[in-house]
Amino acid sequence: MTPILQLSGITKRFPGVLANDHIDLQLNEGEILALLGENGAGKTTLMNILYGLYQPDEGEISVRGKPVQVHSPTDAIKAGIGMVHQHFMLVPVFTVTENVMLGEEPVRPGGFLDRPKAAKRIREISEAFQLDVNPDLYVQDLPVGVQQRVEIIKLLYREADILIFDEPTAVLTPQEADELFEIMRSLAKQGKSIIFITHKLREVLAIADRIMVIRRGAVVGETTPAEADQNKLAAMMVGRAVNLEVEREVGTPGEVVLNVENLVMRDEIKQIAVNNVSFDIHAGEILGVAGVQGNGQTELVEAITGMKHLESGKITLLGHDISKASPRQITEYGSAHVPEDRQRDGLVLPFPIYENLVLCTYFKEPFSRGIILNEEKIVESAERLVKEFDIRTPSIDTTVGSLSGGNQQKVIIARELSRPIQFLIASQPTRGLDVGSIEFIHKRIMDKRTEGCAVLLVSPELDEVMELSDRIAVMYRGNIVTILPADQVTKEQVGLLMAGVSPDVALQQIAAGETRKRETTL
Repeated sequence: MTPILQLSGITKRFPGVLANDHIDLQLNEGEILALLGENGAGKTTLMNILYGLYQPDEGEISVRGKPVQVHSPTDAIKAGIGMVHQHFMLVPVFTVTENVMLGEEPVRPGGFLDRPKAAKRIREISEAFQLDVNPDLYVQDLPVGVQQRVEIIKLLYREADILIFDEPTAVLTPQEADELFEIMRSLAKQGKSIIFITHKLREVLAIADRIMVIRRGAVVGETTPAEADQNKLAAMMVGRAVNLEVEREVGTPGEVVLNVENLVMRDEIKQIAVNNVSFDIHAGEILGVAGVQGNGQTELVEAITGMKHLESGKITLLGHDISKASPRQITEYGSAHVPEDRQRDGLVLPFPIYENLVLCTYFKEPFSRGIILNEEKIVESAERLVKEFDIRTPSIDTTVGSLSGGNQQKVIIARELSRPIQFLIASQPTRGLDVGSIEFIHKRIMDKRTEGCAVLLVSPELDEVMELSDRIAVMYRGNIVTILPADQVTKEQVGLLMAGVSPDVALQQIAAGETRKRETTL
């Protein structure tokens, strides 16, 4: 049988880097192929070549047995190739119909847009693939999971047969992720072929027909869910055994380190983003904040770190009122911050590694005396931290912007955790990282907890929150729905709470689901 898609000998070189090394890939009709690899392994480069964003130095792309030239996303769509991006490409103030028809607008005689025709086709696609999307609703009013379905409809509207899903569950609740998998299975049953890129090994084992692993730009092996488990996949990706279980000891929380009272914050368009939120965190404790991205977590962290002014409320850190404090003052009180957006808020990309490592301490001894920097001490410290935190770089003089995402994150972790701190804010600390980097960062966070540091962990990754936290606060539409001990709550319950279900109803729904499961089994 001729594969629907075949990549032969795809090679791509950047200055000093062989990103793709003669990669062969084939995708069969109706198949879900999972593509795994570390950060910087070459997955994104390969998909960018397939989607026409990069041009290969060597190799050939064939669709249904015929070579094709893909010089742009327009060429990819013409060849039946579409991509569902991690960050949705939708216009919030447009309807579903208007978003889907952009660039493919049907026109009535006289030059008027034929919205009813487009809406009719969207309904047909939605029904055929069990997507359940109303074409007349505005995108801004849709839940995140439904917005993702709109992205899928956009590709099916353009008659794509080969669908690339890039980290598709990054912003979904567990329930929405399960619904997406059902949609993917429905697409595959009806002949669509899918390439699924993710770093979540459980998802790969749950949805893929076949798994291909790339390491350092080359294919290192293929397997299937029947032949593999998470440990095997992690070892294939990293080239060594990886400990996927977070080692944690029973903690004994100490004094209150951070207290937040009746916090109110507005977002960039002046709407209430954090609504009268109160909580505290103790020494030696990790409080995890669970929630779908966009429910006030970003504004909460901006308030606690001094990056934005409060609308009202009070924040106390180690007895200091920091409600109006600057980021440097808050840092000087003994806090550390691993930001959500490492490139925008955590690093100075054109600066070398050694300068980024002292951004919080360059004005202190031994790194300076008055206004004079002690370059020797700065370099000596950087060399030590690069080794201690396993930052993969040719030199400490390398600009931090040229590092992979995982190594950029390690620079931030090294800078923030290598100094004396009593409070750590870790906002999406493993976002987009591979299993090896995740293992490393999780251990460092747990080490700080063991040392008596109070930790605020903010992450849309529910597995991460469940594994690391002592208590879990669930945020929904700017409110903390509830705060529960991590060992007394299930993943299913937290997922429902993240979707806005009240705690009591969540427990009832889980109990009803378990009852139905037992009845079905019997």
